Amino acid sequence: MSKAVVATASLAGCFGCHMSVLDIDDRILKLIELVEFNKSPVDDIKEFTKMCDVGIIEGGCCNSENIENLKKFRKNCKILISLGECAIMGGLPALRNGIPVKECLEEAYLKGPTVETGNPEKILPNDEELPMILNKVYPCHEIVKIDYFLPGCPPRADLIWNALEHLLTGKELNIPYEAFKFD
Repeated sequence: MSKAVVATASLAGCFGCHMSVLDIDDRILKLIELVEFNKSPVDDIKEFTKMCDVGIIEGGCCNSENIENLKKFRKNCKILISLGECAIMGGLPALRNGIPVKECLEEAYLKGPTVETGNPEKILPNDEELPMILNKVYPCHEIVKIDYFLPGCPPRADLIWNALEHLLTGKELNIPYEAFKFD
């Protein structure tokens, strides 16, 4: 039996969802029996080397590079999963959505409490190699078609494990209500 090929990426988020993947503990050994990672921080492959069966994205899109990476995942993955609240709804990075980009940049680089020590010349970053900041943080499904959504901040390791196991073995997954409830 050939292994499923899985790719993962973190966009505008905290990398907590990838940490939850690692929290599946010793089941990661069983996961390695089921999958081969391609283009993932798990194996440090930077570019797609083949078509992937499953792509897992954490984080939303806050800049042009995030959009470009997400579109590459959609093109190179048969199934695409939004993992966690940042990918599903924009998460904490989306708290800036009500503030114009100009004000965000001014606060960070011209008016903020660390400007005098970290940027005394009060220079706004302006290099062609820097990704362009978007007008807001977009959830992944507003950019590309997403096939599955796994909620949580971050999603529980058991939810990630169960979802991957069911998806890779063809079983139907019923996500419990508790996965959507936040106290």
